[in-house]
Amino acid sequence: MTLLDWLADPANWTGATGIPAQVGYHLLYTAISLGIACAIAIPLGILIGFTGRGETFVAGSANALRALPTLGLLVLLFLVLAPVIAGRLVFVVPTIVVLVLLAVPPILTGTYTGIQSADPAAVDAALGMGYTRSQILWRVQMPCALPLLLSGLRGATLQVVSTATVAAYLGLQGLGRFIIDGRAQADFAQMAGGALVVAVLALALELLFALLGRTVVSPGLRRSPQRRRRPRPTDTATSVLRTLPAAR
Repeated sequence: MTLLDWLADPANWTGATGIPAQVGYHLLYTAISLGIACAIAIPLGILIGFTGRGETFVAGSANALRALPTLGLLVLLFLVLAPVIAGRLVFVVPTIVVLVLLAVPPILTGTYTGIQSADPAAVDAALGMGYTRSQILWRVQMPCALPLLLSGLRGATLQVVSTATVAAYLGLQGLGRFIIDGRAQADFAQMAGGALVVAVLALALELLFALLGRTVVSPGLRRSPQRRRRPRPTDTATSVLRTLPAAR
């Protein structure tokens, strides 16, 4: 059987183990992991970007998480949690923990880097208009940080989607089932089909984030620096003052 034959087989598109169902499981693991990672990384990134404290320690720790072997950590967590957690959760929890650890670093880095790289002219203009530090954070720095924050979230999503196949090593459903089962059965068409579906899913999410970025990010922040007109000395402060709402 070839890859095209496997994809054209109607049996692979129906039932609880078909491609649509496995895509659903795969997206469920991804959504849960990203939700938890955002709940951890975004507030922590805002705190670091706002205060400027702990950047070296937290960034170093987050980058160290990227070096952890995913499969080895998954097996280790399963062995540690097996005596403590009963039922299906003993397979789900290690998988989610591993994916969360994979997603936190890019989201965290994108958040605090985006805040710290906000245009100093915009921050100075807001200070001159009487904005408090909290107002500057939420009305100036966070909007300016959106491109890098979304970039970090996009990178985390692609990493999680491509790595969520490890769930199959613990017997869970998902697109990894095609790869694991195909290897066990020496069915290389099934393995290639599973890998292809993961790649297509990752490309679809990449396109979704590109559309999201064009929707929520200000056009002025999306333009590349090379294409921007070089401003006159008085342009920057004037344009910033015009776009900021009055402080309350």
